Amino acid sequence: MNATDLEIFWSINRQWTHPFLDWLMPALSAIEAWLPILLLLLVILAWRGNAKLRWALLAIGLAITLGDAVLGRTLKKSLGRVRPRDSMSGVVMRDLANIKPRTLALLQPPVIKLSNVKKPMTEGNSMPSNHTINLFAVAYVFLGLSRRWGIPVLLLAASVAYSRVYVGAHWPSDIPPSIGLGLVAGWLGVSLQRLIQRRCSAD
Repeated sequence: MNATDLEIFWSINRQWTHPFLDWLMPALSAIEAWLPILLLLLVILAWRGNAKLRWALLAIGLAITLGDAVLGRTLKKSLGRVRPRDSMSGVVMRDLANIKPRTLALLQPPVIKLSNVKKPMTEGNSMPSNHTINLFAVAYVFLGLSRRWGIPVLLLAASVAYSRVYVGAHWPSDIPPSIGLGLVAGWLGVSLQRLIQRRCSAD
């Protein structure tokens, strides 16, 4: 780990902090806590949206599948980069309260503790950040659909990417490549969606 990466990490993780961010950043990182809300939103959009929006939802599904299951997981296994919290002590780990259903944890104070690493792991899954890949893939699709939709989603994606460093799950240098992979996944998803759409139209 180079000195610049480490310096930026400690700045985000331990210095550029605030009690509100201590709740917000874990909340943004905990995708599973938002799943019921996201699924409900997905159903509403698919039901009430026009054909263009439904095709965009297909593109999102394809982009996330390619980005998360193919690009992200394959690179995690091949690179084996250790997460900050698994490689050194003193990392501030922030998470939602350990309650179920996870959505209710959004209403509770966050859990904050320091990592205590006696023997650093030799392999991990820090690179790339699947959270970042997925959100930037979604942002790519929405930017192609509408700036009114795309810009807020892009800002959300950037916030989630930042949150992964804030909570101690990723190194700052994990993020730029993950953004690039997310944009590639978004482009591939849109390309496949358009191919499917053309074939359906031809039939």
